[in-house]
Amino acid sequence: MKIFFIYLLAFIGGVSLAVQAGFNTQLGTIVKQPVIAVIATSIASAIFGCLFILLFKEESIQLTIAQQVPWYLWFIGGLFSMIGISLYFYTIPKLGISKMIAFGLCGQLIFSLFAGKFGWLNLPVEPITTKKCIGIVFMAISILLINSK
Repeated sequence: MKIFFIYLLAFIGGVSLAVQAGFNTQLGTIVKQPVIAVIATSIASAIFGCLFILLFKEESIQLTIAQQVPWYLWFIGGLFSMIGISLYFYTIPKLGISKMIAFGLCGQLIFSLFAGKFGWLNLPVEPITTKKCIGIVFMAISILLINSK
């Protein structure tokens, strides 16, 4: 039952990202700058994240632990977030949300296969299996079906 709950949370996370992409695409289109929408998203995320920590009284980070974190880890995720979200907001009006999400998920899945196989980004090593390759093939077929008229 616990794994089902984790799967459900992952699914809800995906839905939340698609909803977020839709709203912020509207913002980026209206202001004619996808990066402005990313900035607004980042500021709002920081505010809601702080509220979440305050409401749920998560254990605060200790200064000694924070100092042990390599400096670039405080920023590099934000760089890739800005790039990825900006590309979402730029391409959704041109492709439509279903096509963009399909291509975005395909990119995530293919990257995750290689990142897992080689342990990139300090991720656990996971072999590329036949089942995973079949899944990628089906993802590609799905993208073709989504993009066909």
